[in-house]
Amino acid sequence: QKLPYDVVFVLNRYFDAMGRAIEESGGRVDKFIGDGVMALFGTAGDPGEGARQALGAARRMSFNLAELNATLTHDLDRPLRLGIGIHVGPAIVGEMGYGRAVSLTAIGDAVNTASRLESLTKDFAAELVVSDAVARAAGIDLSAFPGHDATVRGRDGTLAVRAVARAGDLPEAAA
Repeated sequence: QKLPYDVVFVLNRYFDAMGRAIEESGGRVDKFIGDGVMALFGTAGDPGEGARQALGAARRMSFNLAELNATLTHDLDRPLRLGIGIHVGPAIVGEMGYGRAVSLTAIGDAVNTASRLESLTKDFAAELVVSDAVARAAGIDLSAFPGHDATVRGRDGTLAVRAVARAGDLPEAAA
C-alpha cells in the first residue's frame, strides 16, 4: 500500500542495517533476494569462527532492526520483522554466474538447510532458528532457548534446532 519509491526507500534502509550487522560480525553479504539477505561466514575454513560470526550477526541484526523500526514508526503501519536461519556444514564456495553477474557465492546442503530454517521462524514465532550443530561448532550454550526436532524439507530425519524469539537475546559471546 506504499508508493514504489517508499518501498525502495524502506528496503534500502533495511538492507543497510542488515549488511552492516553482517560485515561488522566478519561475514560477507552474498546477495539480496527480494527482501531477504544471504550471507556467508567462515569461508576461510574455520567452521567454529564462522558459526560465532553468524550468531553475532544475528544478534546485531536484531538490534539494528529495532533501531530501524524506531526511526520508521511514522512511515510504517507495523514494525518490520526478521527471520534468520543459520546452519553449518560443507558448501561449495566459488565464483558463479555469467558475464557481469558473476559473484562469489555458496551452494550445497548447508545453504539449503539454512534457508529452510529461516522458513521455520514463522512456525516457531522466532527471529532465529539455528541448528544445534551451529551452537556446538561455536562452542556457545543455547540450551536456554526452546529446542525442537525439526523436519526440514530435502533432508532425511529431523534436525535438532533452537528457536530464539529475539536474536538480540543471544549471549554476548556470540557477538
